[in-house]
Amino acid sequence: MRGIGKTFGGVVALDEVGLELRPGRVHCLAGENGSGKSTLIKIVSGVETADTGEIRIDGQLVSKVTPTQALRAGIQVIYQDFSLFPNLSVAENIVLPAAIAARSWVYRAKRLRPDAERIVSELGLRLDLDAEVGGLSVADRQLTAICRALVQDARVIFMDEPTTALTHTEVERLFALVRRLQERGVALVFVSHKLEEVLEVSQDVTVLRSGRLVATGAAEEFDVVSLTEAMTGRAVDSSRNVIEVDDVKEPLLQVEHLSLEGAFTDISFDLRPGEVLGVTGLLGSGRGEIAEALFGVLKADSGQIRLDGARVKPGSIPAAVGAGFGYVPEDRLTQGLFLDRPISDNIIAGSLWSHTRARLFLSGRRITATVSDLFARLRIKAPNVEAPVRSLSGGNAQRVVLAKWLSTHPRVLVLNGPTVGVDVGSKEEILAILRNVARDGKGVIMISDDVPELVSVCHRVLVIRRGRLVAEVIGDDIEPGHIQEVMAA
Repeated sequence: MRGIGKTFGGVVALDEVGLELRPGRVHCLAGENGSGKSTLIKIVSGVETADTGEIRIDGQLVSKVTPTQALRAGIQVIYQDFSLFPNLSVAENIVLPAAIAARSWVYRAKRLRPDAERIVSELGLRLDLDAEVGGLSVADRQLTAICRALVQDARVIFMDEPTTALTHTEVERLFALVRRLQERGVALVFVSHKLEEVLEVSQDVTVLRSGRLVATGAAEEFDVVSLTEAMTGRAVDSSRNVIEVDDVKEPLLQVEHLSLEGAFTDISFDLRPGEVLGVTGLLGSGRGEIAEALFGVLKADSGQIRLDGARVKPGSIPAAVGAGFGYVPEDRLTQGLFLDRPISDNIIAGSLWSHTRARLFLSGRRITATVSDLFARLRIKAPNVEAPVRSLSGGNAQRVVLAKWLSTHPRVLVLNGPTVGVDVGSKEEILAILRNVARDGKGVIMISDDVPELVSVCHRVLVIRRGRLVAEVIGDDIEPGHIQEVMAA
């Protein structure tokens, strides 16, 4: 790809960008959200058409790439949003694109299912091939998308955030497969905000910033610090930074012997005003279910939740919101946002009653005041508050979810994977927002398997294993090596 340019409504998305991929090499494509990475991938896969520049495959100039042409040329993309059919089975999602590329008119399950079984077995995964994708966890949907891309005889594979929801073991399996694909001469492009991972697996690096190519070279020429500075244009401080908490104050939140069969057992902890509490564990440990039980998405079988001393009705989202809970879900795209609605509508979606006159009519003045305040305070990057959320980068979409719940003035804010799929610059800013929320005397519970971000912002870290609270990490023990050791024990 040479001299690639693309504009959307006068906004420059790519400006004279080039990318060269060679057989058997892994290329790291790095950049913050909104840097142009996704646009570049969409152009090479035929989803978008470049305004300027040229694309050559095997040295041959391609005048216009369509999605079907890209598939036939062996170009596969694992998109960040998965792009799966929620109403179809895992097996159907894995093999249907290959059948379409082969111009098959009829789907034959018996003939194509072995292909799905082969790739799942090759990856060493436990996926129910008959399960409907819409009912899968985020991790299993991501694994399904990976299998779909690898089931065909791909020559170029773009992996856009493929490890976001994977455990360490699953990441290692993916990397082992990547190395096997390299041996077969496949060119791979690895896009991830987990910079340690991309540097571990890549041989070449290209960095985009604001739609322009700012750095390119061999991977050994970069480390996490230099790559971060190239992406953001500034030094990013990821050191531990927590505010002081008054231990004398009464607990804001008390969770006592909370249990849900098949998910978690006998979970008890307190949360004090101004405290950021981390909850971590491997996927399937029960950490996400604990968050959903606090917010009433799931109803615990036993135990109590008390907020400001008052018992919260279990299994009721309205009761949780009324008591003072806010919840940022793991999957912001399907659970946290109205993608086609403006930013302003999303921000007030959870606090409509507080923006009415005489509890009858919405007050435009109050709405404008709230939206303008949060739009500026959370530094949401968009042309204006009427821009649809779908047009935002991952980091800015996450800020809109945060703004929605901050508009309700929660006493306790629960966040499940608050920086998943968010670039390193936006991650730093989101963690700063959470510090400010705690500084205002609210409680923050952060569910995450990103150990460095837990170390950066949390006062304490609870470790969940097989549904049980096995350790509370405090003080000098809050460091990456110790937390990872406890998680894996």
